[in-house]
Amino acid sequence: MKQSVRTVVFADLTGSTGLFETAGNVVATRIVTRCTHTLGRHLVQAGGQLVKYLGDGVLVLFDDTIAAVEAAARMQDVLKEQAQTLPRGGALGIKTGIERGPIVEHDGDCYGDAVNVAARLSDRAQAGETLIGESVFACLAEAQRLACQSLDRITIKGKAEPMRVWRIDWARTAETTITSMLDLQQLVDGPRAVQRLDIHRLDQHLELHPNDGPLIIGRGEGVGFSVDDQRVSRRHARIEWTGGQCVLTDFSSNGSWVRFASSPAPVFLRRDSCTLYGEGEIGLGAQPDDFTAPTLAFHVIDEN
Repeated sequence: MKQSVRTVVFADLTGSTGLFETAGNVVATRIVTRCTHTLGRHLVQAGGQLVKYLGDGVLVLFDDTIAAVEAAARMQDVLKEQAQTLPRGGALGIKTGIERGPIVEHDGDCYGDAVNVAARLSDRAQAGETLIGESVFACLAEAQRLACQSLDRITIKGKAEPMRVWRIDWARTAETTITSMLDLQQLVDGPRAVQRLDIHRLDQHLELHPNDGPLIIGRGEGVGFSVDDQRVSRRHARIEWTGGQCVLTDFSSNGSWVRFASSPAPVFLRRDSCTLYGEGEIGLGAQPDDFTAPTLAFHVIDEN
């Protein structure tokens, strides 16, 4: 039994009832399962810990509240990529509740007031909305808070007193504006530049694009790229595109190192960051001269 303070994301599909009516049980079940698992993978890649799927919903825990909110804001776009698989007339949306607070993890599940509130907020949300509690709102930057719409105090089932709730509008409106600007710029400048990170280890291969959000590397389940080695921490490192650059940040106890193909001297990191470029290797949990260290090959493609 593990107790901690976490940010709880509870996301539910909307429109699934109509999908079952129009597509039938077998086809609808296949589509709903694929969509929820796609959303689960998206949240895990952003740094979340998958707890479970619940029919047409998913429950995920985050240490980083901002990462949780930003990942939730991108879920509607992730879901749109599945739209081409829907039968004619079918439409799925996503509604989300987010709360932060003490929880208890036990036997593959989690319990606590924050879990219950996140679920209730998801129930109260409309399609395309994310509702957050006061603890989550307090973690947002000032500019993000100003773009949230206060719903004042609303009654949540199971709570003795009404609680303050906000609806997140800033991420959706900002992304809509940015997308429109990029589409216009593409008409003027031609095709967009290609940026991505390729990572390989043994039979694992992953591509990380600037819009994918942070990738967590670590040991065990609930990470975006898993490395099964006792020297690797459960949340060992994060790779993300930020400001047009691909950045590796180490959070581990044993550290990480980066050896670039253009330089024989490796860069050693412990609770520090460096920018990845070109090609090279990332070593986890051991010194650079340890040939048994688990290593990842990387290739940064940046055609700007």
